[in-house]
Amino acid sequence: MKVVALVSGGKDSCYAMMKCIQYGHEIVALANLLPADDSVDELDSYMYQTVGHQIVVSYAKCMGVPLFRRRIQGSTRHQNLSYRMTQGDEVEDMSILLEEVKRQIPSITAVSSGAIASDYQRFRVENVCSRLGLVSLAYLWKQDQSLLLQEMVTNGIVAITVKVAAMGLDPAKHLGKEIMNLQSYLHKLNKLYGINVCGEGGEYETLTLDCPLFRNARIVLDEFQVVLHSSDSIAPVGILHPLAFHLEEKVESISLSATNGTNDACLEKIDSVCEVQGDCLRRCAAKGESVDAASDLDDVIEHRLLISKTRKDNLFSMCCWLQDSSKTSSGLQEDMKAVLKKIESQLMEYGFGWENVLYIHLYISDMNEFALANEIYVKYITQEKCPLGVPSRSTIELPLLQVGLGRAYVEVLVTNDQSKRVLHVQSISCWAPSCIGPYSQATLHKGILHMAGQLGLDPPTMNLCSGGPTVELEQALINSDAVAKCFNCSVSNAAILFVIYCSTRIPPSERIGVQDKLDTVLKQMRLFQENKGCLSNVLYPILLYVLVPDLPKRALVEVKPVLYVEDDMKTTETTVEDMSFTIAPNHWDFQEASWHDTCIQKSVIPGKICVIVLSVTNELAMKVCSECPGCNQNNQDHRFGNEQIDRITRFCIYLLDKVLAGNGFSWEDITNLKFYFPTSLCMPLETLSLMFTNAFNEFAEMSQRIKIGKEPIFNLIPVLGAGKTSSMDDIITCELFSQKH
Repeated sequence: MKVVALVSGGKDSCYAMMKCIQYGHEIVALANLLPADDSVDELDSYMYQTVGHQIVVSYAKCMGVPLFRRRIQGSTRHQNLSYRMTQGDEVEDMSILLEEVKRQIPSITAVSSGAIASDYQRFRVENVCSRLGLVSLAYLWKQDQSLLLQEMVTNGIVAITVKVAAMGLDPAKHLGKEIMNLQSYLHKLNKLYGINVCGEGGEYETLTLDCPLFRNARIVLDEFQVVLHSSDSIAPVGILHPLAFHLEEKVESISLSATNGTNDACLEKIDSVCEVQGDCLRRCAAKGESVDAASDLDDVIEHRLLISKTRKDNLFSMCCWLQDSSKTSSGLQEDMKAVLKKIESQLMEYGFGWENVLYIHLYISDMNEFALANEIYVKYITQEKCPLGVPSRSTIELPLLQVGLGRAYVEVLVTNDQSKRVLHVQSISCWAPSCIGPYSQATLHKGILHMAGQLGLDPPTMNLCSGGPTVELEQALINSDAVAKCFNCSVSNAAILFVIYCSTRIPPSERIGVQDKLDTVLKQMRLFQENKGCLSNVLYPILLYVLVPDLPKRALVEVKPVLYVEDDMKTTETTVEDMSFTIAPNHWDFQEASWHDTCIQKSVIPGKICVIVLSVTNELAMKVCSECPGCNQNNQDHRFGNEQIDRITRFCIYLLDKVLAGNGFSWEDITNLKFYFPTSLCMPLETLSLMFTNAFNEFAEMSQRIKIGKEPIFNLIPVLGAGKTSSMDDIITCELFSQKH
C-alpha cells in the first residue's frame, strides 16, 4: 500500500515508517501537526508531540517525499477514551490534514503512526482513518518496549531527547542526549521507578536527526536552549528549544518517492512542504447509509423469519433465520437485511439495541459472497450504535440451503447491562490480526471473555500462513493468546471452551494432525508460562470440532476460544460427588450406563459457569436406540429414521439435565444452547426442530424444571460434521453454556 506517515519528529513515528517499508509498503508522503504559533514549543495536548516542530519541516528534504503540515486549531474537547467526531477537537485537525493529503495523492490507502501503548491515540487515528476510508498501520503496537528501543538503536535511529519529565531524568543533564547513550540508564530507571523505556508514559520525548530513511541528508543541531517548565525536585520538566540547525547532505542522495516510482501529479516536487488550511469547526459528512429500523418487513419475508431465544432475562442468545427463502429471496443481501432487521426489531421490543450485543455468529451460505454480506452488516452494526464497543464476531459458511434455510443465519448474545469491556484494534500491527470494521477482537463480560474467531493470519501482512492446517492453527492460537494477554490471561490456562472450525479442504488424513497440534501448542504455552512463573490456576478447556464448507480468506482452520478471566479461578475438575446438588430424576426410560459419561465434556466453575459439549456418535446413537424396542433397525448404512432421531433428541435432553442438575445449575441459567447436526442426516432443519421442540415440551410437562415460551430455547446449526474429536462424525452434537449472575 502507498502510505502517508504521521510524523511528530519522534523516534517512534520514524521507526514505524521503517517497519512499513519492511512489510512491503511505500511511504509517499509525510503529515505533521504543529502549534499555530511558531514560537510555542509544546501544546497542552493529549494527542500530539510538538516539541521540535521547528526541525520537522526539514524531513521532506531528508527523505525526498512531500510533507503536509497543519497548524492545530482545535483543543481537547472529547476526553473519553473512545472517540466520536467532535467539532473543534484537535483530532479534527488531523482529519482535515489527512483528507487533503488523500485529495492531492489519491493513490494513498494507508496511514502510519508510532503508537505503542496509547489506546487514546490509537482510537483517534483509527476513527479518522475509518471516516476517510484509509487503513491504519501501527506496527509498534503492543510490542515489548525494551526490545523496541534496542531495535531502534540497532537499526540506525539517531534521536535525541527534547523533553524530560520523570524521576531520574534531569533537564540539565539529559536533554539533547542520544537515546543510544541513554539506553542503559533508561533501563535502570525502569527497574528503579517503573518508567516506560520508550517514554510511552510521557517520561521523555525525542527528535530524530538521522535514520536509514533520511537518504538525502541528516540533521545537525547547532544550537539549542533548555527551557525549564517545572523545577520540581523529584521530577523536573524541561524541553529543548532548537535555535539553529543545518542539513548535512549524504553522498548518494535519492528520494523515497523516486525509488518507489510514485507518479502522482503533486509529487513533481518531491521534497515540497504544503501547509493545509481549513476550519476544524466544519462538519464532516456522515459516512454510510442509514437503515430504517422501524420500517416493516415484507409480509412474505416476515412469515418465513423464525426466532429462537434462551430464557435468561439478563443474558441470552437470540437467533434468526429464514425458512425456505429460496422461493422468495433474490440473494444473500436481501436475506441479510431481513434477518438483521428482524433482530434489530426484536432487540427494540425488549428495550435493547445493538449496544447490548456481546457477540455475533454470522453464518452465510456462500463465503464467496462474504463482501456482499459485510456491506449489509456494516449498515446495521456501527460504532455510533455501540458507544462501548462493537460486538465480537465469527463468520462461517454453513450448508444452509441444503437444509431448507435462507442464505443468512445470525445468532447474537445479548446482555441487559452496559458493563462489557471491548477490545477493538483496527490498525494493522505486529501484535494480532486487525479488525477493520464494526467487529472487535474480544468482549469481556461478567468474567467471560468472548473472543472473535481467529484465523492463522500473519498480523503485519494479514496474509494466511502457508504450510497447511497445523501451521494455520498454531498461528491462530498465537493470535488468540496475544488478544488474551490484553486481559491479563492466556488461552493456555484460562480457556474453558475451544470451538475449532475446520474447512472441508483439509484432507481427512490431516484432520488428526489439527487435534494433535492444538494439544501440543497449548502444552508449550503452559510450559512457557510456568517457566516465567506466571502459571498458577489452570483451566483445561473442552473441545468442539466443526466441519464446514468454507471459512473467510479460504482459511483451513478458525479457532473460537471462550475464556474465564476472573481472579478467583478454580479447577474445573468438578464431579457430582463434589457437590451437594439434586440428582435429576429420569423422566424417560433411559437406563443409567457408564458409557453415558463418554458422551459428555464439561467445564464447571462451581456456582458460576457450566459449559457442556455433548457428543452422540453413530456408535452411541445405536446404543441409545437399542434400548427402545420400537426403534430397532439395521443401521449398517449409518442412516437413522425419524423414530431413532426422535429418541436421540430425548436422550440429549436427558443427559444435559443430568449434568446441569448434578452441578447445581438449572435450565433457566442457560445463555446459549446449540445443536449441531450433519447434512448427512438428510433431514430438513424444520423437521429436526419440531422433534426437539416436542421433546422439550414433553420434558417441561414431566419435570417442571423448564419453562417453555413461544420461541424455542435452542438453535439448530447445520454442518458437514461435528464432534469432540477431529473425526467430526457425530449424529448430534450439543454445545451448552450456562451462567449464574
